[in-house]
Amino acid sequence: MFRPLWMARSERSESDVMADLSLHEHVSGQISRLCDVAGLTGHREGAAELIGLLLGAAGENRIGVLSSWPSGVSDDTTPVEFSVAFDTNGKYAVRVLGETVGTFPEWHFLDSVADRLRLATDRFEAIRDLFLAGERQGEFRIWYSLIFRPDTPARLKVYLNPQVSGPSRAVDLVVEGMRRLGIERACAPVLASALTRGTLDRFSFFALDLDGTAQARVKLYVTHEAAEVADVVRAASLVAGIDPMRIQEFCAILGGGYGPFQGRPLISSYSFVGGDDDRPSSYGLYLPIRSYVPDDEVARARVLAVLAQYDMNSAILDESIAAVSARPLRAGVGLIPHISLRLGASGSGITVYLSSEAYSVMPPRGRSVLGLVSSAQ
Repeated sequence: MFRPLWMARSERSESDVMADLSLHEHVSGQISRLCDVAGLTGHREGAAELIGLLLGAAGENRIGVLSSWPSGVSDDTTPVEFSVAFDTNGKYAVRVLGETVGTFPEWHFLDSVADRLRLATDRFEAIRDLFLAGERQGEFRIWYSLIFRPDTPARLKVYLNPQVSGPSRAVDLVVEGMRRLGIERACAPVLASALTRGTLDRFSFFALDLDGTAQARVKLYVTHEAAEVADVVRAASLVAGIDPMRIQEFCAILGGGYGPFQGRPLISSYSFVGGDDDRPSSYGLYLPIRSYVPDDEVARARVLAVLAQYDMNSAILDESIAAVSARPLRAGVGLIPHISLRLGASGSGITVYLSSEAYSVMPPRGRSVLGLVSSAQ
């Protein structure tokens, strides 16, 4: 069982020791332990250093004290979120989603690591003016994902915000971005499959892998407010070979039913790699489990059920949870904020997301007699 850094620092009270840690120290310990869990010890030092660059000035903040630069990456405004990807081939990846706050421009981090990570930025440069120019109206401009896999250099993915110029321009930005990247023939099928319910469906992220490999992806994300399972099954049908039962079971186990999901929304993603000029080759579904469970103990149990369904190593889940937190799972909700299902030609698997909880722990909700969710937020 892993122990957070603050548990080994001294015999003082937990709160006193926690107050001594900077945000960078706290999340560096978490990512280092996650790398150990996933067999990625070769990435430990590099991951901690890259997170420091990503956090920028915000990394010097004391944890437990709300930042002057709140981030939408996590519920408690911590500007990082972790994830562990379970692949069907038995391998694991550790990822860090983050936002540079308190340092401007927001894309300074990208410039600072371009040479170090040998980034391929041609596609990013082709569309950056669409999402990074002008006054920001949406929640963010650019988020980053650092990706660590065995026997592979660290890689970087950028998330751009289709809502950055306001909801009325989101579809136009995405369509123009797809045109510039040579996948304009997929525009009509994506719109027809995923944006079918007016304002209840919206583009939420336009993402790019910044590496020069044949597997480098363009990813489109669509948020589905108050969706039924049938809505995401329809969205997934755009990708050849997707079994709708996989999606139905995933929602039933993790979300407790087939909808409508009135809490935080389901999100679909489409992945385009080389040769996918008219339709995506992979689909992902993201379920915000924290809205549909009373606490993280229930969330863990549901995730274990899904991992068992795909014959994945459940011990890695518990070791990953312990790598980022020592609190009782029943004491809060949101340590496991969401789970994703990946299906398609570029590989299938389950990804478990984990919150840093550097600033606060979201309180649990009451349980009903049957152990079901009493409310959704």
